[in-house]
Amino acid sequence: MADDAATRVPPAHEIIIVPPPEHQGRHALLQQCIQVRIAVFVTEQGFPLEVEVDEHDPIATHWLLRLLPSLEPIGTIRAHKVASAAGSYYKLARLVVLKEYRHYKFGGNLVLALHNWAKNHARESGVTDFVKIVCHSQAARKDSGGAIAFYRKFGYEEEGDLFDEDGEPHQKMAARLSLAG
Repeated sequence: MADDAATRVPPAHEIIIVPPPEHQGRHALLQQCIQVRIAVFVTEQGFPLEVEVDEHDPIATHWLLRLLPSLEPIGTIRAHKVASAAGSYYKLARLVVLKEYRHYKFGGNLVLALHNWAKNHARESGVTDFVKIVCHSQAARKDSGGAIAFYRKFGYEEEGDLFDEDGEPHQKMAARLSLAG
């Protein structure tokens, strides 16, 4: 099979941050994020619908990847800040890109958008050294190799053992992003 570089040229797109909870336009954009998540996690991967929308959705920061000029939603990611006795961190969650668009590497674009936001948010909060981001990566599944190798590309390292989340093996991973420079 020939490596056709033209097939890797992504379609026109944008990544937007869904406005905060008090903003009038949030609901419609958040619903688009949730619909993309349902298409991937529930319809494609078979996770239960009842666990897809959770208590973090109303307060999390969400990013929406959409095509231009149609504004068709094709991907999303979210983050929220977690305060713990061991220190605060940002939780990356619900990263999805519709199957037919995955070969454009949009997932990486979403992760980098979240990283930039987390660094800025941490700096605005007075943090000066590094920001920690944690995710629960899907491990290998019968229909995919999992996402651990994907997250490693962005500086994430495994922490602890595999664990069950919603009936599938997951791996806690963390990245420490420098705020220097």
